[in-house]
Amino acid sequence: MPHFPRLARVTLDEMQLPICLYIVCDGDSSMKSWFSKNKMVIVAAVFLIFIVTMIAYSSMTNRNTNAGMDKVILRTNMGDITIELYDDMPITTGNFKNLVKRGVYDNTTFHRVVAGFVIQGGDPTGTGAGDPSIPTIPDEFGSNNRNDKYTVAMAKKPGENGHAQPNSASSQFYINLADNNNLDSEYSVFGRVIDGTNVVDNIGKLPTDSNQRPNFKVIIEKAELVEQG
Repeated sequence: MPHFPRLARVTLDEMQLPICLYIVCDGDSSMKSWFSKNKMVIVAAVFLIFIVTMIAYSSMTNRNTNAGMDKVILRTNMGDITIELYDDMPITTGNFKNLVKRGVYDNTTFHRVVAGFVIQGGDPTGTGAGDPSIPTIPDEFGSNNRNDKYTVAMAKKPGENGHAQPNSASSQFYINLADNNNLDSEYSVFGRVIDGTNVVDNIGKLPTDSNQRPNFKVIIEKAELVEQG
């Protein structure tokens, strides 16, 4: 019969640790004995690897967000939505803050709802065509431009072949209802919803007409800027 190494279950009960490790043993207890003698070193090494892995994962997937970032509260007739603004998007975030300060978003609507995709608002005309008196801004893409669920990005004018016109963002914005990472290369993400995701979801579930306009009028009664420091 061919010889196969067997898996031996080593439980660190004597250390009062809720850890069970499986090691390969060659038919005797030598490996198990070695593991038992060096268990503290191995557990420390495993813990260190875990910490390093989590730090690396965080740096790859998360933007540098913190409690000191500016926020905007959208007070709607369906509830409040709080948006944390990214501080590495000076053009896009700066434009949004300026429009909030000017009251551009007050009494506007979420005029477009696409279930499972986005809710869109910020057009003073309420039509989706945009207000030509509001200047456009250049496209801006940070180091981690991701249209993940509940992130906020600037809408743009439609262009050719289903793509957006470059540098055409103005006042309209949208909130992602799902991970829409196919949009990452064209649409500038400048914030994320940190409170009121239930409100976002409820708006996203509203029935709409054939033009994607919700049958219930969702009004942004007031947009308030909360600056930190």
